[in-house]
Amino acid sequence: MRRLPIRIKLTLAFAGVMAVVLVAVGMVLYLRFETDLRASVDRGLRSRAGDLTALVRQADSGLTDSGSSPLSEQGEGFAQILNEEGRVIDATAEVGRRRLLDETALAEARAGTLTLQRRGVLDEGEPTQLLATPVRAQDQALVIVVGTSLGASEESLESLRALLLVGGPAALLLASLAGYGVAAAALRPVEAMRRRAAQIEDAEPEQRLPVAAADDEIGRLGETLNAMLDRLEASLARERTFVADASHELRTPLAILKSELELALRAGRTKEELVDALRSAAEETDRLAQLAEDLLVIARSDRGRLPVRLSRVDARDLLEGVRERFIRRAEQEGRALEISAQPGIALSIDPLRMEQALGNVVDNALRYGAGPVCLAAVESDGAVELRVSDRGEGFPPAFVDQAFQRFTRADDARGRGGGGSGLGLAIVDAIARAHGGRAGARERHDGAEVWLELPKAGAEVAPVLAPSSSVPDR
Repeated sequence: MRRLPIRIKLTLAFAGVMAVVLVAVGMVLYLRFETDLRASVDRGLRSRAGDLTALVRQADSGLTDSGSSPLSEQGEGFAQILNEEGRVIDATAEVGRRRLLDETALAEARAGTLTLQRRGVLDEGEPTQLLATPVRAQDQALVIVVGTSLGASEESLESLRALLLVGGPAALLLASLAGYGVAAAALRPVEAMRRRAAQIEDAEPEQRLPVAAADDEIGRLGETLNAMLDRLEASLARERTFVADASHELRTPLAILKSELELALRAGRTKEELVDALRSAAEETDRLAQLAEDLLVIARSDRGRLPVRLSRVDARDLLEGVRERFIRRAEQEGRALEISAQPGIALSIDPLRMEQALGNVVDNALRYGAGPVCLAAVESDGAVELRVSDRGEGFPPAFVDQAFQRFTRADDARGRGGGGSGLGLAIVDAIARAHGGRAGARERHDGAEVWLELPKAGAEVAPVLAPSSSVPDR
């Protein structure tokens, strides 16, 4: 049964139900028809018994004195009159003087009306129904027996049985064929969707399944599958973009690394030149390692598995830790790192991940900004905003909306040869979402500011690890 097509299963189920219904209806119809026939025969016998009783009471010697029985002339049955000893006083020609009741039945008939069936009364084996009733006439206790053949009734019942036995299976067959046709028609849109789905390939991901016009379960299934295909197409496009961008970003440091190693292998190189080549190769290796780590963070966030180990951290302590990491670099560049945070602001975060996010923002501020860099923590509506701002030129207007997308850098940043991979802010956004928060950027009159909105410690933290619209999936 498990291997049968669904239309066959539906047809079998429909046929099974129809078979039960037809059998039940046939039985009810047959029993009702049989009951009506028996009741009709019984009413006829009682009517004739009443007529014969009236006739006997009017005549001294029953049927003989009154002439032939009108009932008998109409061929509607037969009759017999028995006296108290059981002797036949009068009878119709069909039965003659042969007594219709035995001693037991005669005794019961003297006590009250009796109905019984017998065979062989008229023709051999033919069933008949008798009705015997006592009557008092001419100072005698008589028993009137009337009867009729059940042959016609049996023939009617036999005809009905034959009709049901032949017509029932025929009706079941027709109903099953109709059920198969209905099932096939209902599943035709599903088959059309299956054939179209088999034709969809990676080279043509824009194809969609045909959806029926009817607003039913199959139509909604088609719409749901098309929506899934939309998501898969978008995911495939992001995957290809991700691979292309990652390949582009990896190509440059690999090319530089190869060039430095080839130069180091040339004959006649001095010790200082070899050291410089190796130092440059080490720097490119560090850049490749950092890029690989960034790609791993993005990939984990895409799959909803960016690990975070939450603990209670004071916001000012967190900012102080980030400041300590970058203070020497800032001093070398003649920049100041300032902190603005009230004591007592607590966060429920993963310190290492959050330091990584803030470090990326501070690195961007030192790389592309100007003036002092300010790290601030501000409470707002049950949340905490961690802000990193500088007094540089800020983000280009067209870049703010896509600043947190992967491999995206402002044109001036590219022109200055900052060497970034364009993943820093994308990682910031992924880490913020892993903590149940969000990240964004805003322009200020004196520079630019990047912020992370995070739940306060004690608030319910519901990390959202699935990718959002601000950071495209792979």
